[in-house]
This record gives sequence, C-alpha cells and structure tokens, in this order.
Amino acid sequence: MKPGGAADIQAAMNTLTHLSRGQAIASWALQIVAAAILLQTLFFKFTGAEESVYIFSKLGAEPIGRIGSGIVELIAAVMLLIPYTTSLGAVLALGVMAGAILSHLTVLGIEVKGDGGLLFGLAITVFASAAIVLFLRRGEIPYVGRFFEMAS
Repeated sequence: MKPGGAADIQAAMNTLTHLSRGQAIASWALQIVAAAILLQTLFFKFTGAEESVYIFSKLGAEPIGRIGSGIVELIAAVMLLIPYTTSLGAVLALGVMAGAILSHLTVLGIEVKGDGGLLFGLAITVFASAAIVLFLRRGEIPYVGRFFEMAS
C-alpha cells in the first residue's frame, strides 16, 4: 500500500489510543494554549498594529513577512486543533516560533517597544508547548512516526 493511504491514516488514529488519559489531557491542554496564543497574535499582524509593523520593519520583512508569518501561524493553530494533523501543526509551530525566538535573540532583543519581554515569553510558551505535544504524539508524524513509537 502506498504512503498516505488508508493504512497510514489508521496507524495514525491507532496511536491516539496509545496515549494515557493524562497524556491525552496534557496534550490537548498544550495544543489549546499554543493555538490560542497563535490565534490571538493574528489580530495584530493582520490589522497592521504598530508593534507588528515595527517588528517586521526592523527585520526588513514588512509587510510580506508580517502577513506571511500570520498565515503560517493561522495554519499551525488550526492544524494543532485537528486530531489527524496535530503533529504536523506542532512541527509548523516549532518552526515559526524558532524563527521568532531567533529574531528576538539576534535583532529585536528580548523586550520590544517596552513590552517587558511579553512577545518573547509568548514565543517561548508556544515553542515549549508544541515541543511537548510533538513528543507526546511523535508516533503520529506521517511517514516517520513509526520510527519514534515507544515499545509497549
């Protein structure tokens, strides 16, 4: 059977049953936290809020980077909340937040426009949440997840 077929879908769905109740609750709580933060920041990116314009201007990526990252964050948030795409949403969120964290550490600084490090803290929160979700649901990653499954 070719990859991405019914067998892969069934295998991914079967891994959901391998999570303990506590792991499933923790995963969903972290998925919701990460998605909520990602979705909340979209308002500022898509409306051209002063802070967002400042950040992406300083990075030399205004407006394309602001809108583009907003679209990718929207996709990641939605994918985090759909059971079959959760692991891919976590990978996407990790990538976007790695870029945000790196931008803070190299160009922007921890504190941006007097925010007390709030944006940096939110990026760290999403990154950590997505990393834990990906660890918990590593067996669900399409094509490679079976290599990460724990022996029962």
